[in-house]
Amino acid sequence: QVQLVESGGGLVQAGGSLRLSCVASGSTSGITTDINEIAWYRQPPGKQRDEVASIQKIGTTNYAYSVKGRFTISRDNAKNTVYLQMNNLKPEDTAVYYCQARVIIGGKWYFYWGQGTQVTVSS
Repeated sequence: QVQLVESGGGLVQAGGSLRLSCVASGSTSGITTDINEIAWYRQPPGKQRDEVASIQKIGTTNYAYSVKGRFTISRDNAKNTVYLQMNNLKPEDTAVYYCQARVIIGGKWYFYWGQGTQVTVSS
């Protein structure tokens, strides 16, 4: 069982920056061993939840086209924390942001979600 807690959301003007944090707990050996991948998703009001960025255990990162060049996903293994640095924010980035942990146990994938953190970008 993995627990995830997001933080760092808030209200920011267009062009501004925020850094989201996702702290993982409950895994026996931390994010470098038990968790295969952590991803950030976002869900704007009335819309579906979409993946924004992900980082694998080996460090490989992926980004949605809409955020490439503006957002950076990174991790601090010692703190079991994954970050999402968001620069040059736009009003369309407004959403609830969630982190998801992807774990393989016995050949099966398991997915764990945090509670989300609200990001609001004003124009």
